[in-house]
Amino acid sequence: MNENPNKLVGAIDQGTSSTRFVVFTTKGRIAASSQMEHTQIFPESNAGWHEHDPVEIFRNTATCIQATLQALERKSYAVFLSAVGITNQRETTIAWNRVTGVPYYNAIVWDDTRTTGIAKAIAQGNSNRLRDQTGLPLASYFAGTKVKWLLDNVEALRKDLEDDAKSSEVCFGTIDSWLVYQLTGTKSNHDGAINSGGVFVTDATNASRWLFMDLAARVWDQTLVNAVCAPHRVPLSALPEICPSSHVYATCKGIEVGVPGLDKVPLAAILGDQQAALFGQTAFAPGEAKNTYGTGLFLMMNTGTKIVPSKHGLLTTVAYQIGQNAPVQYALEGSVSHSGSTIQWLRDQLQIIKDAPESETMARTCDSNQGLYFVPAFSGLFAPHWRSDARACIVGMTASHHRGHVCRAALEAAAYQTHEVFAAIEADSNVTLRTLNVDGGGTHNQLLMQFQADIIGVPVVKPAVMETTSMGAAFAAGLAVGIWQDQQEIKELWTAAQTFNPKMDVEERDSSLAGWRKAVSKSLDWVGEDQDAKKEDIWLLCPMNRNIF
Repeated sequence: MNENPNKLVGAIDQGTSSTRFVVFTTKGRIAASSQMEHTQIFPESNAGWHEHDPVEIFRNTATCIQATLQALERKSYAVFLSAVGITNQRETTIAWNRVTGVPYYNAIVWDDTRTTGIAKAIAQGNSNRLRDQTGLPLASYFAGTKVKWLLDNVEALRKDLEDDAKSSEVCFGTIDSWLVYQLTGTKSNHDGAINSGGVFVTDATNASRWLFMDLAARVWDQTLVNAVCAPHRVPLSALPEICPSSHVYATCKGIEVGVPGLDKVPLAAILGDQQAALFGQTAFAPGEAKNTYGTGLFLMMNTGTKIVPSKHGLLTTVAYQIGQNAPVQYALEGSVSHSGSTIQWLRDQLQIIKDAPESETMARTCDSNQGLYFVPAFSGLFAPHWRSDARACIVGMTASHHRGHVCRAALEAAAYQTHEVFAAIEADSNVTLRTLNVDGGGTHNQLLMQFQADIIGVPVVKPAVMETTSMGAAFAAGLAVGIWQDQQEIKELWTAAQTFNPKMDVEERDSSLAGWRKAVSKSLDWVGEDQDAKKEDIWLLCPMNRNIF
């Protein structure tokens, strides 16, 4: 299709550390963008607690939108957005009052550990107690445990929910629901509020991360809600309506809510961040996968319309749904806690590099790791091991090793961990992955990308437009309003910037993997239960930070 400068699609990319607004052309090119960080709240004397101010997040979102649209005007674009989509940090949970628009408490961030005990109590000794229905283990990571904590600890919220006259005013939602509510509401005069009375929806990708949704039926299940929130009674009316990922939910009331640039623009997509990256990589067919290299690693594979239960330490989740009557696509997801954060540790703690790019420079001073392995299990091993007793270790060191080998081993660790999740996905799905599409800051590291291809034995493909998360939300929104007619048209917009083909012979690969497995075995059994009161926190993931590498 020819590029139409008068048709633009916007994407709100609301992440753990910042909010971005990115506008794309009909050719999938970035026309303009703006970004703002928000405050990370770590309550004193409560280790592991992590909160965000929902009001600050919305205000930053509004500021980013206006700044981006002003930038478009300076570039002489005819600024009219055909649609806007939202992609968001998943599982971060907010409770607010439907009438006043006021949050009852700060947003509890997805990586917050305060609900560890709640998850353990619900599990009753079996963390997979609800997995058959939800696709998820019981863990503090998921939104439902945060709802339970809010009810246990926020008196005003609990009283409103228990009051027959006020229970209908209570809303629980993830960040996507909060932003839609704000953008489609009306101005509230209540102190501390922004807007109220907006549309109360979420999409199937975000809903699948609560522990409340039946994965097959894609509806909230009262039995699941009761199992997680007991003894509190949470009516399903307090939860957002589950909608498709690509769907016109409402039009924004931009002028009324203080975001004039979005006035009357259709709000037409919602996708959790990793699902948005999968969609932005145009991984539309079963067996197509992407890996995001940020603070951690997030590998996700489309399994089509088939729900694939995991027996190898993965999550079964919704990938996306395009339109009300379209079949739902599912996915297997594996996550690793430390990737870019390992390089950050070399920089900040060991101080053997000045910045992330230097890790590649130092790593290239040696031709191989010469038997040195770095297992970055700083807070245990995540997918596919799920061993909270593991701790980071550097093994195989001799007097001939230097900081170049340490840097190389740190980079190689990301590739080895990806291989483990890659193999787990193949084992669960019985699908042989032919390529791996990649995004995130780590893809700038050429040595890592080549080693990744070598160690998994398939081509690693880097896209021309790296903002795949924002692009996924924009693509889904554009589909809903007819900017693009179908997914095939979108797929034709995706282009590869670089492909890394495997060069390592099988014998060397097998030897390297054997060394990694031996190194992993050395990291285990370092922490006993008496030393680790938060053993159940093993399912926590690390925020994706594209700027670490």
